[in-house]
Amino acid sequence: MKYVIVILFFLINSLAAVERPPNVVLFFADDLGYADLGCYGHPYSKTPNIDNLASEGTKFTQFYVTGVTCNPSRTGLMTGKFPASFQKYPASYGFGNSATITSILKKKGYVTGHFGKWHIGPESTEKNGTYGIDEIKVIGKSKGSSLGRDDDLTTAAIEFIRENKDKPFYVNVWGHSTHFPVNTAESLASKFKSVKVNRSDFSPTMQHKFDECLKIGGQLDESMHQYLGDVHSIDLNVGRLMETIDQLGLKENTIFVFSSDHGPAPVLLGNKKTFREHSKNMLGYAGEFKGGKHNQYEGGVRVPFIIRWPGKVPKGKVNSENILSFIDWLPTLSAIAGENSLPDNLDGENTSDIWQGKSRPRTKSLFWKTSSANSDASMREGKWKLHMDNKGKTLELYDLSQDPSESKNIADSHPDVVREMKKKLIAWVDQLPSEYEKTEKKKKKNK
Repeated sequence: MKYVIVILFFLINSLAAVERPPNVVLFFADDLGYADLGCYGHPYSKTPNIDNLASEGTKFTQFYVTGVTCNPSRTGLMTGKFPASFQKYPASYGFGNSATITSILKKKGYVTGHFGKWHIGPESTEKNGTYGIDEIKVIGKSKGSSLGRDDDLTTAAIEFIRENKDKPFYVNVWGHSTHFPVNTAESLASKFKSVKVNRSDFSPTMQHKFDECLKIGGQLDESMHQYLGDVHSIDLNVGRLMETIDQLGLKENTIFVFSSDHGPAPVLLGNKKTFREHSKNMLGYAGEFKGGKHNQYEGGVRVPFIIRWPGKVPKGKVNSENILSFIDWLPTLSAIAGENSLPDNLDGENTSDIWQGKSRPRTKSLFWKTSSANSDASMREGKWKLHMDNKGKTLELYDLSQDPSESKNIADSHPDVVREMKKKLIAWVDQLPSEYEKTEKKKKKNK
């Protein structure tokens, strides 16, 4: 009888483990460039933990964000709706009645947490329960830490994971590195003191940033040491999270994702003395891609995306075929959690099959536009990327399969492609708000 009880005990525990939905950890870097990581081709970066994450999971090379600055990118991720569709700017007003990935998972029995940067609503929303988030801690930049700016927020996320290890959990870990200003602790920057910048190690699209660094009095080697130290601090904190997950025995049932909110910030930010002092250190690298933060070229919207989910996501794979986006985050995780009743107006699609190794064309086009009635718009469909000015007259077309750096506008030689894509882009723009309601942003800490 005793042996029967023991067997039943193990069977029940095994069944519970199978039925428990996977945990989700999202480490979201701030302004990190597509090629700032070792596993994405940076010639000098030291990111062993993130590189290991990629070796244990899948690294995507055609992954996109939904906005070219912080709040729009986070808006698309949280709601599955393009940020330009919100008439009231979410940074000032929040998401209104829109469902969020956290509210959906909360209803499915998840405990939800958010640590670090907020920037998805006014101060009044920074409280437990907002968007279905059980525990919210808006944590600023750690100062003087050998683990960098994201030390404190990572520690808080680890405490949350330890406290909720016996339940399915979802946690946003939204860091501050490598957002302006990059002013890295000496203990981190000194790890790269032997690095001597050879400009030929970088793509042509990076050269203007080197020129600008020198123009405002920077030294390329010193500025690179500063930036690399900040990137390395991200890796150290990702390593702490990975170690926690593994030590708690949660690795096999945890979806661990690393990414960035958009492309790297520019060097030249303004004429203020504080801008000039640290702008020289803004040497984020988008690889071969043109552009960065604030624009819709590939360098601004294409980001690293690494996902580890043992036994589900292929191990050690580089997925260069599929086109994915954070607009898919909500429908994808909802499907994985078993929630199939979703709002009808979502702009993303369920890509869980692609996460788990399938290759197929995406069914929905990707669109970008800032929350301004007169801003330009862009879209990607298949191998094509179209940029259109706000009057619909100036058009740029690129075949990203042949020209990922968007160096040669081929709109004139492909009139049929332009005509069809322009029609779709105009139709999308026409159904957006004709004007946007914004409020003057308050100067707040941690933003």
